[in-house]
Amino acid sequence: MFNPIQGLQGLGDKAKLVQEAMKLQKVIQNERVTVEKNGVKVEMSGDQKVVSVEIDGQTANHVKEVFNEAVKKSQEAAAKKIQQMGGMGGLGGLLGK
Repeated sequence: MFNPIQGLQGLGDKAKLVQEAMKLQKVIQNERVTVEKNGVKVEMSGDQKVVSVEIDGQTANHVKEVFNEAVKKSQEAAAKKIQQMGGMGGLGGLLGK
């Protein structure tokens, strides 16, 4: 028999999971990685967005914008491919399940 109280408890668990996921996302966004090599310095956030680009000490915002657009397009292409393959459930065969 359906228990409406039990169903509401499940919603609370889901809301808590969503809240925790959002908190984790914010923590990841605030992480920073900086790589400097051959006169080029790139700072990137944990959510894979280019924060800054310097080339020979000069800020290169136009390069930053291109990198961020390329990352976004590659993520969209990957998501589309996963969806075409049946979503994450479609990967079960590749994962040995």
